[in-house]
Amino acid sequence: MGLPLVGIILVNYNGAEDTIECIKSLKKIKYNNYEVIIIDNKSSDDDYLKLKRYIDSCSNDIVLIRSKENLGFAGGNNIGIEYAINKLNCDYVLLLNNDTLVDEYFLDALVDKSERDSNIGVAGAKIYYYPESNIIWYAGGEINWKKFTSIHYGEKKEDLGNYNNDIEVDFITGCVMLIKKEVLGKVGYLPEEFFMYYEDFDFCIKVKDAGFKLIYVSESKVYHKISSSTGGEESAFSLEYGSKNRKKLIKKYRSRVGTFNFIYAILYFYFTRILKIIIFYLKGKKEKSLAIIKGMK
Repeated sequence: MGLPLVGIILVNYNGAEDTIECIKSLKKIKYNNYEVIIIDNKSSDDDYLKLKRYIDSCSNDIVLIRSKENLGFAGGNNIGIEYAINKLNCDYVLLLNNDTLVDEYFLDALVDKSERDSNIGVAGAKIYYYPESNIIWYAGGEINWKKFTSIHYGEKKEDLGNYNNDIEVDFITGCVMLIKKEVLGKVGYLPEEFFMYYEDFDFCIKVKDAGFKLIYVSESKVYHKISSSTGGEESAFSLEYGSKNRKKLIKKYRSRVGTFNFIYAILYFYFTRILKIIIFYLKGKKEKSLAIIKGMK
């Protein structure tokens, strides 16, 4: 019996250089049964053509699909998922941020772990900051239901071997997410109502509710440039959509936590957003203050 077929999906939005660098790292992996599917999320013509020229010059084994509009992280990935499942009949899809570089054995570790237990629905990697290659960004995670935020284990800590155990978790970041075909058939694709940010949060909840396990795989290693496609973790775009979608998530799952927890989450959300607005304003970063206000509305 051969290796399961994996459809590796990258979404590009005006990030051709990052996407090309990611493709180059994928070409070095040891796992030998995969297809790369690039979804261009209506980038500028220059960026799209730069990416297309590279793909045309290097091989014929990469699929490039250009969306007619920017569908966000969820919508872009869903185009790739649809192609991987219905056109290529993949056993797994791997969602991979285009601003990442991968270790040569990262996919072997994810697939091997997933194949060992039929109840594992989604597997995630150990993710480092790039270029700080030994500082952890994600080593497993959980959902904080009091604040409706995700917690990354080991975040900003040096990797001293403390996160080398594979564990079941509540949250796997969409940065690196290996999903079994059966999961997609049961819970559907990524929720497009979020456009950007918190769609992985929502998807993980659905996967757990459907009875599947989420597993952090320590031997799978990926290096992440952190939100380079949206201008960084505290760009105006990130602040706006992060605020907007966290508020949306709190309202969507209010019945899960009860009235008191819901009120606490809403009050905490507004208090921390207002505090950030004031801090950015005093620092002269008015565009960031306005972005948060826009997201809160």
